Amino acid sequence: MKNLFRSCIALSNIVLLSLNAFVAHAQEKNNDGAGNLRYIDPRIGNVGQLLQPTRPTVQLPNQMIRMFPQRTDYMDDQISSFPLNIVSHRLGEVFSIKPSVKKIELANWKNQLTYDYDLEVTRPWYYSTFLLDDEVNVEFVPGKKTGYYRFVFPANAQKTLLLGTYNPGESAYKFISDTEITGLETYHGNVKVYLYGVFDAGASFGVIKGGQVVNERAIDGKSVKAWVSFDQDKAKNISFKYAISYISAAQAKKNYDAEFTGQSFESIKTQGENAWAKVINQIQTAGGTEAQKRSFYTALYRTYERMVDITEDGQYFSGYDNKIHQTSRPFFVDDWAWDTYLAHHPLRVILNPAQEEDMLNSYVNMYSQSGWMPTFPVLFGDHVCMNGFHSTVSFLDAHRKGLKNFDMAEAYKGMYKNATEATMLPWKNGPKTELEEVYYQKGYFPALHPGEKETVAEVHNFEKRQAVAITLGHSYDDWALGELANDLGKTADYKKFNARGQNYRNLWDPKKQLFMPKDNKGNWINIDPKFDGGMGGRDYYDENNGWTYVWQVQHDVKGLIGLFGGSKNFEDKLDQLFREPLDRSKYEFNAKFPDATGLVGQYSMGNEPSFHIPYLYNFTASPWKTQRRVRFLLDTWFKDNVFGIPGDEDGGGMTAFAVFSSMGFYPLTPGIPTYTIGSPVFEKVSITLPNGKTFRVIANNSSVVNKYIQSAKLNGKELNTPWFTHEQLIGGATLELEMGPKPNKNWGNGTISPGK
Repeated sequence: MKNLFRSCIALSNIVLLSLNAFVAHAQEKNNDGAGNLRYIDPRIGNVGQLLQPTRPTVQLPNQMIRMFPQRTDYMDDQISSFPLNIVSHRLGEVFSIKPSVKKIELANWKNQLTYDYDLEVTRPWYYSTFLLDDEVNVEFVPGKKTGYYRFVFPANAQKTLLLGTYNPGESAYKFISDTEITGLETYHGNVKVYLYGVFDAGASFGVIKGGQVVNERAIDGKSVKAWVSFDQDKAKNISFKYAISYISAAQAKKNYDAEFTGQSFESIKTQGENAWAKVINQIQTAGGTEAQKRSFYTALYRTYERMVDITEDGQYFSGYDNKIHQTSRPFFVDDWAWDTYLAHHPLRVILNPAQEEDMLNSYVNMYSQSGWMPTFPVLFGDHVCMNGFHSTVSFLDAHRKGLKNFDMAEAYKGMYKNATEATMLPWKNGPKTELEEVYYQKGYFPALHPGEKETVAEVHNFEKRQAVAITLGHSYDDWALGELANDLGKTADYKKFNARGQNYRNLWDPKKQLFMPKDNKGNWINIDPKFDGGMGGRDYYDENNGWTYVWQVQHDVKGLIGLFGGSKNFEDKLDQLFREPLDRSKYEFNAKFPDATGLVGQYSMGNEPSFHIPYLYNFTASPWKTQRRVRFLLDTWFKDNVFGIPGDEDGGGMTAFAVFSSMGFYPLTPGIPTYTIGSPVFEKVSITLPNGKTFRVIANNSSVVNKYIQSAKLNGKELNTPWFTHEQLIGGATLELEMGPKPNKNWGNGTISPGK
């Protein structure tokens, strides 16, 4: 028995060492000493559970140049190429580069580059890796519109850099001197992306023409390739500095001169580190575990991946009218509103309200230039995706939190036009269809019966009608537009859209206690709300089933509670959500609902519509259940390892939930300027606000075990409701919580919920 005991102890130690290896390895490389930067590990979440993983993005905060090596995910031990720019989050790259020590031939462009995970360093402002087969070291640092690669080749080896493209349109490379190159790549069919770059001296160069290696200075066409080779007997260190422009070749050269004059690789690296330190150290924490800090600060880093500023020297290219515009303000693109309106935009309202104003101003410009308020604005225009006009909620939220530096009158025109003239169909842009007329007249989006053939040509073949999801999402959007109308003194509009904000009620089935679909005649469609509706439930819901969408009434939680027949029934249904079985194997369920990851019962932590749900207990007599659920979800699904994100992390959309929840509060209803309280994982959190004040959360005795609030004070006064206002936050309030291992079931159960 003693030997068995000793064996168990030894095995336990081995397991603990293995579990700590990832963290220890990261700590070894992340000991850069710039405050909280040492906790950031861009590899967290690099292996997706079912869908898209995170990318180890290297960039400056909210800036245009983004880079990560092209590979399937962290499990892939080969890199296909290094991009000069990631144009848009998950929507493509331009201009590839890769080193080679082989004789120059066409096949080299397809060679995969094997690397060693443990020899790779990924920091937000710096990247390096060692390529095992070629024995080449690669380094990269980003600027705003520029990038800098360094390559260290083995001695007495062929030293070649291979240049290519990623997109099928017209492209070109031209060597304009013995050390300079220009390039053009057409992105998304019509966007011209320009390159200006400088190599080390002493190079020979050429292109691939007709499948052959030739020593010519220029090549144009499609899928063009160029190469630069260096003397085997000279320096091992090769550098390539470059700039990107969406305006012109001349502007690319200007961008290069503006950022590289007087700069070295090391100085650019230091500037990048300082830029990240400025934003990451805006939030200071004390207490919590090492793992919790790694998860938290890495999540915070991810929220700066986008939107990105594409302004160049007082001008920008707009994909919304394909023109160059003069500007005195930054112009931002790359936002996926279905993902980001929930927590990402509200987080930025706190941390950088002036930047949020610039981003919303960009939305206004996009509307003025295109005629529609965008939903997923990217470089080439509105990447129409998902459903809803959720930027309306972000405008209301910003407006009510005091952000004014954008043209609200013009923004309102765009939101009003979308709400009255645009199609609500998912993944579609353009004017309304007969289905919108049903929504306007009957107050719900009509669905088809199972097996019924689609009759409306505009409906997306894969995305379907999503009738219940659209009704619920647009109820929130219409409510937000009505609230804006009321704030702006537009009484008639307020009455119209306030009424439409109640449309969710029209799909409430009191027998099933769920939101269910109806046909265009008003008849219920009998389905299994857990599983019917095709892939992702898209005939009726979207990416999730009816158990997720029953909670999609953030703008009128009191009304939803009324539909359930009171707070107790509402609380019981919440309990059941986390316990309700799938009624089938996970294999079968996930095959139809691959987006519904991070499952706890029927709750899906890995999909955005679920973010606010655990906080709904704060509307009941049991706020302690919010504390319990939020801690469990963070501890279970947001780990500090390569699997540590429960679903698609859309450039800050999901990790903003982790940032808020780890700090201990959450914006349950963007558009109502209040926050609801959860359970901080840290003993102290302090946010340095742009107005010079500091908001503090003090959670005395908080720990993995002590997750329950025993009592609370706000600015020294007893607080017995789980809410505080944005005005209090930006005023520099201190929220002090006493934490313990067991719930205080009397705290916060006054069920006092927020208003405006």
